[in-house]
Amino acid sequence: MPYKLVQVETRDRVATVRFDRGHVANALSVALMRELTQVAQELSEDPTLCAVVLTGRTDNFSMGMDLADPDVAVASQGSLAQRRQFFKAGPRMCRAWEEIDALTIVAIEGWCVGGGVALAVACDLRVIGASGHMQVPEIERGFNMSWGSVPRITNLVGPARAKRCIVLAERLDAARAAQWGLADEVVPGGGALDAALVMAQRAALLPPNGVRICKSAINAHANALNAGTSHADLDQFVLTMASQDCAQAVQAYQEKRPARYTGG
Repeated sequence: MPYKLVQVETRDRVATVRFDRGHVANALSVALMRELTQVAQELSEDPTLCAVVLTGRTDNFSMGMDLADPDVAVASQGSLAQRRQFFKAGPRMCRAWEEIDALTIVAIEGWCVGGGVALAVACDLRVIGASGHMQVPEIERGFNMSWGSVPRITNLVGPARAKRCIVLAERLDAARAAQWGLADEVVPGGGALDAALVMAQRAALLPPNGVRICKSAINAHANALNAGTSHADLDQFVLTMASQDCAQAVQAYQEKRPARYTGG
């Protein structure tokens, strides 16, 4: 079916998915997250696929969830039940991409931030251009890191580095992201999509059932405790979003000044 923000091309058992909001930040609006969720669910139904490549813009993968999205402002004023339902869009998107049977490979250029990282780590492999960066600034913005991404990041980098990524919000250049395990391959700038497609084409030469069965077995082992350790992160997000510290963080970011946190 046609999409407004996402393009899908399928060729030789490889699907390539591109998303573009039309601006440099390429932030994840609710409309975009819903399209990406539907795309993932449709690709899950294609038994011929061996690999799916996901990429954003050529200047930035994504700067994360779009807090300026009018839908977010409206939802923030709703009841607790309405807010909980609305903010399921992010975790639902990541879960849909994690549940694709085919091998999923993310091609990253420029910045991959916050929700962009959450989406990337829900997939199997990540290729990043040499000028790319990854960061999880949610705590700096007064939120928690959610969308089921905390155990996924911890699986990739280990607990100590996960704390540096998530709690300290350290910015990782491409080389450091690969050294830590958050990215799997660094390529010259502008070459991430081509390199991801080479990986995907290698998968496409293999028996589809073997690719899917082995991926499923690896994920079952690696992610066995993920649901248990991240079951409350949606409610934590709704809670922190209503805090004084969150309001202070957003205001400080907009005014380009240090935030003053009180724990409120």
